[in-house]
Amino acid sequence: MSDQPEPEADERRPVERRVALGTAKLMPDIDREQGWLLTLDGTPQSYVDLADPAYLEFEYIQRLAHLVDALAPEGRPLDALHLGGGALTIPRYLTATRPGSRQRVVEVDGPLIQLIADHLPWPSGIEVAVADARDGLRDAPAAGADLVVADVFRGSRTPAHLTSVEFLRLTAAALRPGGCYAANLADGPPLAFAKAQAATVSAVFPYTCLAAEPSVLRGRRYGNILLIGSDRPLPVEALSRRLAADPFPARLCDGPDLAELIGRTAPVSDADAQDSPPPPDGAFSIG
Repeated sequence: MSDQPEPEADERRPVERRVALGTAKLMPDIDREQGWLLTLDGTPQSYVDLADPAYLEFEYIQRLAHLVDALAPEGRPLDALHLGGGALTIPRYLTATRPGSRQRVVEVDGPLIQLIADHLPWPSGIEVAVADARDGLRDAPAAGADLVVADVFRGSRTPAHLTSVEFLRLTAAALRPGGCYAANLADGPPLAFAKAQAATVSAVFPYTCLAAEPSVLRGRRYGNILLIGSDRPLPVEALSRRLAADPFPARLCDGPDLAELIGRTAPVSDADAQDSPPPPDGAFSIG
């Protein structure tokens, strides 16, 4: 945790810094006094409102928060391991909505974490380690987490070594019985990557589902997909209601629908893993 004070109003101007994986930029939101957008090489990575950690700007983050809300009764603390840090949006959300949660964030880009510590300090109760996500997962206590969140992008692509059955087995080992794995992915037509990832998660976790906007699931456009796995039944009804009530509703795909989506797609191993496909030009980049 950083002991730096929150930025004053007169300090709200863009901050740009070269970090390990590119050029990071923090840009103030003119509509929210404590809102900040983090980009990396022009691709949006995180949004944080220091005054209101429960305010979630990105739609896929809102869906991840719906999952968190559905996993346990309101206010109950969770032990969470976050692979990929960014500006720590979901860890801040968990701290605000479930006080007492124990959280560890693993982020490979040390200079990026220092930038966030300098300008967007996070609350106590969140431990941050600089390491590769898979190494951090390998070092995690066995059966110690209620939730493992993977939101790791190098630029706009998920690294190959975080997409395999071997990686998912490490994840399963870090979760206690009834724990949940959630991964933010991005894919577009013909959804080959998403189908392979759904097959891979299903090979490790007996209960699997995914959530995305209907147009993404139909293979009509590129977008974010939330992939979820557990060794126990998932709260699909509660999650479906939350997803359907969003301004941009998402659809939950599980059971026979998920099996149909996967079809004959085989799980991914370390030997054949590949980075997620690059987005089409202009999909996420901003000026």
